[in-house]
Amino acid sequence: MSGSDATGQALWYVAPGRAEIRQEWLSPLGEDMIRVRALYSAISRGTEALIAAGKVPESEYQRMRAPFMGGCFPFPVKYGYASVGRVETGPDRLMGHNVFALYPHQTIFDVPAGAAVPVPQDVPLTRAVLAANMETALNATWDADPIPQGRIAVVGAGVVGALAGFLFARAPGVEVTLVDINPAREKLARALGLNFSRPDSAPTDCKLVVHTSADPKGLAMAIDIAGDEATILEMSWYGDKLVPVRLGGVFHSRRLKIVSSQVGRVAPSRRATTSHRQRLEQAMALLADPRLDALLEQAVPFSELPERLVDILNSENGVLCQLIAYP
Repeated sequence: MSGSDATGQALWYVAPGRAEIRQEWLSPLGEDMIRVRALYSAISRGTEALIAAGKVPESEYQRMRAPFMGGCFPFPVKYGYASVGRVETGPDRLMGHNVFALYPHQTIFDVPAGAAVPVPQDVPLTRAVLAANMETALNATWDADPIPQGRIAVVGAGVVGALAGFLFARAPGVEVTLVDINPAREKLARALGLNFSRPDSAPTDCKLVVHTSADPKGLAMAIDIAGDEATILEMSWYGDKLVPVRLGGVFHSRRLKIVSSQVGRVAPSRRATTSHRQRLEQAMALLADPRLDALLEQAVPFSELPERLVDILNSENGVLCQLIAYP
């Protein structure tokens, strides 16, 4: 054993729409463990909004557990998976290094050394909080492999949708359009080098449509704008919501496919050669592009989270990736 006892503070969701900061006691470190002092974390708005509202279906309680989650669904639960900090105690090879970990919002925490991914020097610590979202987007590109040439539409210009569009645009011979009801998302699309449209002017006859809006209307539109024998890649997670799917109309005549994409498993096209850690390392390396700073919102202090969460998690406020700064 090494390291001494320590205390930190963590954010806990304790009831629908209510969170609080609780004291956390850390035991002395075990072998090959590290102690990390958080510098930044980020709220995954789509997932954490469902958790904060208590809308995780009972059937998904185990599958929805984050790697270092505390408590049990529905409440109280310590949840999150986008923390960046500096190693204070642990093996010499990691001491003083900045790392990313799939850890909840907590000021200081312990994880196995193998669960921390070093942040490359060319990736700012603020941008490194996007690693988990980038990993989700990267897995989506693998789920869509081979990526078709031609028009690709991403319906829903949130963080994951924008990152997915950003990655798909790297493929040769593609034209990627972000589609969103919020006209302010055009600025984001342009910053990432993507086209933008409102739903009423979305491109049609798309070879691939990626749906990330978590709104049944978005899924219906994705089906409408897909071309012959196209794939609709469904990345939304709906919690306990029943979702109607428009399987009449053009669905069968165009021979469309709806394929799910979820980050819990490495995509089948890469599963034999790529581990979860390797996928996360690849996602981290992709964050070197400074254009991705367009996704980041000005940091809020960790101590203010309980009071500000309602606004942060409100889907109508336009917040993309909400940064959290630690003292």
